[in-house]
Formats: sequence, structure tokens, C-alpha cells
Amino acid sequence: MKGIVLAGGTGSRLNPLTRVTNKHLLPIYDKPMVYYPIQTLVNAGIEEILLVTGGKNAGDFLRLLGNGRPFGLKHLNYTYQEGEGGIAEALGLAEFFAAGEPICVILGDNIIEGNIAHAAESFKRQGRGAKILLKEVQDAQRFGVAEVRGDQVVGIEEKPKSPRSNYAVIGIYMYDATVFEKIRRLKPSGRGELEITDVNNFYIEEATLSWDILKGWWTDAGTFESLLRANTLVAETGANKMDLHSRAGAATPAEVV
Repeated sequence: MKGIVLAGGTGSRLNPLTRVTNKHLLPIYDKPMVYYPIQTLVNAGIEEILLVTGGKNAGDFLRLLGNGRPFGLKHLNYTYQEGEGGIAEALGLAEFFAAGEPICVILGDNIIEGNIAHAAESFKRQGRGAKILLKEVQDAQRFGVAEVRGDQVVGIEEKPKSPRSNYAVIGIYMYDATVFEKIRRLKPSGRGELEITDVNNFYIEEATLSWDILKGWWTDAGTFESLLRANTLVAETGANKMDLHSRAGAATPAEVV
């Protein structure tokens, strides 16, 4: 499995901090934000990683990360997203890197308490389709929200005003090689972006999407409130000590990890 970190975007919700740097280079306690998603992939046993970034500060990632030596990597790959076409568009740039292999995608502002190794192994056994990670939250309207019936996710709605559940789809996704064909089928949303939620709904229609509930804390860091939360959580408890309680959808049998 290969790993992809999506670290583009303008970070407009963190203005004026992002006037001078990319959001994902802002500090979370004692490390730059982008360190955390890369470490999450490394902790899952993923050694081939692509960083997708954009904007005028893209070169700063190369100066900071180099070939990935701080993470024990032999090489770190980079590609550049022009404009603001959304998460799915950014992921589409990774097709050449994926080269037909399964991928684990993580948003560059997602920070978790532990690791996703069990979920990654479960997806490898799944063999096809997709896997998403869910977390019960108080402010579900900020995220893509999963509607769960029994052991299946039957739909995902992006930033709903009236969420059908409190299960947020966190920014960690696992896909087979068909994800890029699905991205090519997308049409821009009302926000003018290609939405990753629409990609996940394609997999739901195929009945090949499974899901895990993430245990331990998780936060994004895309607003001032969540940036403060991320700093506080990492300072108080550290990161990468989490485990998963796994549930399966149509693609795999249920299991507890």
C-alpha cells in the first residue's frame, strides 16, 4: 500500500497566519503540522509516500522534509496542485504514483492519537473497494457525515445543516485502483470543487465500502478552534497511541481490532 498526504489549499480560515506560509507548515506543539500525517502513514508500515501541495509556499515543504529522513524514509515524493479544485482533484494528481496499487490517503491537517496499522491491514485483506474511518463528534455539520444502518454506511453527506448522525468521516481514506476512474466521473459541487464525499458515495453504491470507528482522540486543524485543540491534545497526551475498534460494511466481515 502506498500513502498520499494532501497538503494543498490556501488555509483561508486561518488567515492571517496563512498569509506567510502554508497551513500545513504551522506548528502543532513541537512539530510542523505536516509531520503528523506523514508519521501516521509511517506507523502503519507505509514506506512509499507522496505529498500533494500547492500555492506559493510549496518549496518550503521540500526544504523542511527533504527525502523524508526524519521519518526513516529513503525517499519522499512530491507533486503540485494548481488552483483550488478540491480534495478529489488533488488526489487525482496521484494516479501516476499509485500505479495501480491500493492507497491510503490522509489530509494534511488530520492529527490522531495513535496509529491506523490495524485498519490498513484490514483493508489489504479486503482486497477491493474502499475503507473510511469514522469518529463520533459534537459538531458533525463541519464534516462529511456518514449515515450508518446496522453494519453498513448507506450514505455520506458533506457538511449537512441537519446531520443524520454524529459520525464524522475523518480525513483518512483507503482506496483501490478504481478511485481514479471514479474521480474522472465527478462533477464540481456547488462550491466549485470535486468532493471526496462523492467518491466515497460511488463506493457505497457498489457495496464495496467498509468502515472503522476510530478510538482515541482525533482532530483536524483547519480553524483557529481546532488548531488550538490540536496543540492542546498533542501537548497533553502526545500522538500515535491510538487503536481501532473495527466494524465492516458490505466488503469485509466484522472484526474487533
